[in-house]
Amino acid sequence: MTTPTSATPIDASAADVTDRLGAATVEVPTAVLDRIAASGATVVTDDDARAEAGRDWWPLAIGWAAEGAVPQRPAVVVRPTSVAQVAEVLAACNEAVVPVTAAAGRSGVCGGSIPVHGGVALDMTGLDGVVRVDETSLTADVRAGTFGPDLEAALGEVGGGYTVGHWPQSMDLSTVGGWLACRGAGQYSTRYGKIEDMVIGLEVVLADGRVLRTEGHGPRAATGPNLTQLFVGCEGTLGVITEARLRLHPLPTAQERRAFGFTTFTGGLEACRKILRRGATPAVLRLYDQTESARNFDQPDTNVLIVLDEADPDILSATLAIVDAECGDAADAHTLDRELVERWLGHRNDVSALAPLWRGGIVVDTAEVSGPWAALPGLFDEVIAALTSIEGTLAASAHQSHAYTDGACLYFTFGGRGPEGDTEWRERYYRQAWDAVIDATSAHGAAISHHHGIGLNRSRFLPRALGPGFEVLRRLKATFDPAGILNPGKFGLSSPFGPAPWA
Repeated sequence: MTTPTSATPIDASAADVTDRLGAATVEVPTAVLDRIAASGATVVTDDDARAEAGRDWWPLAIGWAAEGAVPQRPAVVVRPTSVAQVAEVLAACNEAVVPVTAAAGRSGVCGGSIPVHGGVALDMTGLDGVVRVDETSLTADVRAGTFGPDLEAALGEVGGGYTVGHWPQSMDLSTVGGWLACRGAGQYSTRYGKIEDMVIGLEVVLADGRVLRTEGHGPRAATGPNLTQLFVGCEGTLGVITEARLRLHPLPTAQERRAFGFTTFTGGLEACRKILRRGATPAVLRLYDQTESARNFDQPDTNVLIVLDEADPDILSATLAIVDAECGDAADAHTLDRELVERWLGHRNDVSALAPLWRGGIVVDTAEVSGPWAALPGLFDEVIAALTSIEGTLAASAHQSHAYTDGACLYFTFGGRGPEGDTEWRERYYRQAWDAVIDATSAHGAAISHHHGIGLNRSRFLPRALGPGFEVLRRLKATFDPAGILNPGKFGLSSPFGPAPWA
């Protein structure tokens, strides 16, 4: 099994770590611990494990780690290796009303796996491996704790080789269960789809320990509402995903690349829109504004579009012909060296600069939103202007990362530095920046998250984003988890353990 690189090390002895959020927390009664241990699941209480389980890749958590703090530690870490053990853990905690926060690679950037009310951190990485592959039907049953590289390596060794096609930036750190829980999208999603397109059915453990299997009996079913999609994106608040049936693809036999430059970002968006409108779906179709083109590609006076596709040679040829036609016919476009795609491939998963920036006093984060093509030019301009107007902002930029026939994802990056010695400025600026992004996004009727999920950071925005639908979510939570033990403190939902921090 892959041993993933953890989040930034804490600059303190684990025994001296403090909990930055300061939320009301719950200890786990001895009787509950004994019952969990009797199930065969491993119970860990040492300081190092609890500190590590108290954070993910939320940028604020990275910054706090540099100060010897974590957002919030659990009382214990529990590591099951079977579905039966997960069921027993949840049943025991449900009866005793102990919070349970399921996590695996903890690669999320929104604080979704932070156990804000203590209790049990349920480490799902022990449930790993490919259970079954159906080469004829192109499906695979995969345990939720399987890391991305392990999944692709295992599938590559079956028959002529297969792939799921899900390649998030967090590939080395993330698991199948995490992809599903956060409704993730990989970098090759225009070709292969997002995780909700790849999943056919799930095995889920409910709060009271019951095990549920959803769909998965065929390519689709008209058997009422799709329960699979109810759990995809629920971030562990409605149930704990333990296994998934996923769609596969034979490993591609051909690949090609392209790179273009556009005079304006809007012109590049228009080219992307026309490519998708004609039915072409290149795996990678990423457009960078001038700031990011200079930073990532040393191309300071243009808006770089990189294109990569992999497929059957005939499909590949047709796709690239459309790309060449739409970009070649664009009045404000010119061809760039295809080596730029190779440069992107070499650095696409590199987040090594994040911790040093926070240690240097620079607040940095990304915010990915999505909207219809008609709204994107205005949304781009307004978010950049709003971020730039905040005192202390050093840079604000964006790229288009995932495209559809009806719209695309805009992925914003911002960074700022405050007055020397002002320890409270960082979090104040962080809130201001996120308010600016969400306000502009909401004003354009766009979605406040494309693939990072909601977690802790975006929970305060969710009631506004869902409108009357938030009451439906609240009632679903009350039905599936009446005791409120599953990942409490998230989604802006009330909790029996006290008010949520960072609201």
